[in-house]
Amino acid sequence: MSFWRALLGQSKPAKPDLDALFGLPTAAITLRASAGFTPTGTGSVAFRAAEGADFQSVESDVTALLDAGEGPPVRQVTDDYGYTWIVVRTAHAPEGDGPDPDISGLVTDLHAVNSTLEANGYGPSLLCSLVGFNDTRGRSLGLVYLYKRGTFYPFAPTGGQRRDNALELQAEAAIGNDLPLEKDRSRWFPVYGAPGL
Repeated sequence: MSFWRALLGQSKPAKPDLDALFGLPTAAITLRASAGFTPTGTGSVAFRAAEGADFQSVESDVTALLDAGEGPPVRQVTDDYGYTWIVVRTAHAPEGDGPDPDISGLVTDLHAVNSTLEANGYGPSLLCSLVGFNDTRGRSLGLVYLYKRGTFYPFAPTGGQRRDNALELQAEAAIGNDLPLEKDRSRWFPVYGAPGL
């Protein structure tokens, strides 16, 4: 079968590698050093909610698990396309000029959300995870993990339905050694209004 795929120019889809999320703290250090971006302390996981009591039970369990700590409460948001976002904020997120957020803790929480949904058979419903960053000039940048591709890409909204492509390319060049990046830029989908940005 792989011979025919190669002959026809098709490739096997990449498998999700949730452990790739643990590369985000290193990427955060690189973004700070190279471009002055710091984590906002907020991240989110997007998925297509399934019908039925089983899925609602899993969703409730994920929220209860993350709310069990002493951090800020987890919230759920539904976007205009019908995707549900579980929004997680670290306990050490800066308010004003406060200390840097605990990016490692945030990544652990995002990994837990993805893993729980995947372990309960809802992996195909997962769309992406996002961690937000900003700089002193007020620019926003999100590092987006595409679940089905197992890759990341930068997304830099500028307001409305616009994005800063130059900033995205700058971020791509900076973090290319830290994270598995999505090479097909046509898959760098805009996530305008995503919670966490």
